[in-house]
Amino acid sequence: MDIKIELLLFGISILFFLSILAGKAGHKFGVPALLLFLSVGMLSGSDGLGIHFENIQVAQIIGTVALCIILFSGGMDTKIAEIRPIIAQGVVLATFGVLMTAILTGVAIWWVLGMTDAAAGIGLTTSLLLAATMSSTDSASVFSILRSKRLHLKNNLRPMLELESGSNDPMAYILTITLIGIINTDAAPNYWAAGGMLLMQLIIGGVAGYLLGRLAVRLINNLDIDNSSLYPILVFTCCIFIFSATYFIKGNGYLAVYIGGLVIGNSKFVHKRSSLNFFDGMAWMSQLLMFLTLGLLVNPRELVPIIIPGLIISFLMIFITRPLSVFLCMLPFRKMGFKDKAFVSWVGLRGAVPIIFAILPLAENVPHARLIFNIVFFCTLVSLVVQGTSLSKMAIWLGLAEHPRELEKLKDFDVEFSDEIKSITTEITITAKSLAAGNRLMDLPLPDKTLAVMVKRDNKYFVPKGKTILHEDDKVLIITDDHDALIQTMQNLGSATSSPLQAKPIS
Repeated sequence: MDIKIELLLFGISILFFLSILAGKAGHKFGVPALLLFLSVGMLSGSDGLGIHFENIQVAQIIGTVALCIILFSGGMDTKIAEIRPIIAQGVVLATFGVLMTAILTGVAIWWVLGMTDAAAGIGLTTSLLLAATMSSTDSASVFSILRSKRLHLKNNLRPMLELESGSNDPMAYILTITLIGIINTDAAPNYWAAGGMLLMQLIIGGVAGYLLGRLAVRLINNLDIDNSSLYPILVFTCCIFIFSATYFIKGNGYLAVYIGGLVIGNSKFVHKRSSLNFFDGMAWMSQLLMFLTLGLLVNPRELVPIIIPGLIISFLMIFITRPLSVFLCMLPFRKMGFKDKAFVSWVGLRGAVPIIFAILPLAENVPHARLIFNIVFFCTLVSLVVQGTSLSKMAIWLGLAEHPRELEKLKDFDVEFSDEIKSITTEITITAKSLAAGNRLMDLPLPDKTLAVMVKRDNKYFVPKGKTILHEDDKVLIITDDHDALIQTMQNLGSATSSPLQAKPIS
């Protein structure tokens, strides 16, 4: 039966709207948005509202493009200055940590599935493939929860986890592809050759990402485009080119696109702010589309037979294989405390990436591919429920979370500044207490290196002078280089600071 394009678009818009509402609710209650997006897709699928979606190739294409955009955006948002002190730990976790997790989990899966009728005939290599698809973590879910709970992590944990989460997907992908190739060949597996290919893809991908990223920056800065709105599209084009070009030179495109984003995001280029904002929206759009697609692809009734082995595998990963991998990988870093390692272990959150990688065996007709997909999907749900809803509580319990004093984010002033300006913008609301020392702008005891640049009154904006008379409920746009002094001043004036993680830094 043919479906009219209008009906298809109507259905997609409704699903998107429901997913956005689910994501908003997730932020409020500390539930990962991914879990709710997947739930919307599952409830709308063949076992729910009756939407039948069985096209593995389309799902693979959507997942590949979406993951490419998400990794590129993550690289652009990562500051090299922040990750430099912990780059060694992050790289070790993203490579050896993933490999160790895959091996330990694969052996555990082989043992668990060997005791179930549904898994009869599952060998060690297939078990390692299943584990490889689940060996990477999901940064988007982790930090959406931490930020919704308004937490800052101590000891450089946040940049380290961002680096690991953003750069460990390539390793998991290479392991998955390599094991699929081994399973689909009749000859005995040559693990040394597979290891050499894995290393070569990582090297080529890393070098290609760096060089193409530098080339992209030069192109963006030297290509004079009259229409400034095309610059974000140009950056997007560079993203897709880096990923696809690396594939043709036998490198890992996922690693290349992440490093390319890292290089571009930490360079100076024209219309950088608009490009960053564009990719923030693109990343969320990609996640939403990807999660909905994956939710539609699964049949919930097929998850029932694998509940018991799925639960055993999930808890083995959460409490044994992931922690063991983290503690072993972090042995050389003696300055890293036990609590830090314990929290990093708990942040081994499964997300959309394992489900995308689980589609690959389906596309390649690997034996037991559907069983692999269902177990990965089930383990992802368990991880999101158990770890995703408790991340902020775990950080607080381990004493690794802090509530920093932050300034109010911009609501009434729609302004953007260059990343090169090392200042912070905020806005204050004038109260009766603020006017106690006088109603002129010069009477406000603003600290040094702080400037009031604009006032909003009755939906009208104007630039104030020192003798400008301020009224109660006026909104004043502030730029400061002295963050802590301004917070103290605002508290003295009776202007409330905002909740954590809502500052508007320009740097």
